Amino acid sequence: MFAITLGTDGAELRPLEPWQADEFLAHIDRGREFIGRYNGLPDVITDLASSRAYLQSYAEKTASDTGRIYGIRADGELVGAILLRTMDIEQGVAEAGCWLEPSAAGKGLVTRAVRAVVDWAVEARGIHRIEWWVASANAPSIAVARRLGMTKEGVLRENYLYRGERHDMEIWSVLAPEWRAHKASS
Repeated sequence: MFAITLGTDGAELRPLEPWQADEFLAHIDRGREFIGRYNGLPDVITDLASSRAYLQSYAEKTASDTGRIYGIRADGELVGAILLRTMDIEQGVAEAGCWLEPSAAGKGLVTRAVRAVVDWAVEARGIHRIEWWVASANAPSIAVARRLGMTKEGVLRENYLYRGERHDMEIWSVLAPEWRAHKASS
């Protein structure tokens, strides 16, 4: 299995696969409430079978070139993930997403991980547009979008029904030429 180094602190990005369902479930359990503030994943990953099924769905997306999931590791422990939730090679459009356990927050791990995955999507897979959908109340995720040179395109008002409450969703994006320019200036 390959690993992409995310800096000098030992953090790495590695693919997540169905055989890691136990570890993935333990990771979700450690961060269940924190992750679940804006992300419905903890409501989906409730036991080993659902953990395996979720990772299997991304194994199938990887095989069909329609998505990817990578674990963010700190000191060898799974502490978060970045995914390409959707990836349409023909249209050149992908949607990225992420989450972290509370112990890993505030260390720049998501920014570094998303940077690696977006760069791969643009440069290796020819993706022209990367989207970032985020709840308007999720300030840390919006800060990541800004750090990556994304542009806020709009707000879908009360678009996302989550745990009985409607949330506004912001759509941010970066286009391949913008990505390359941002990368060159960083």
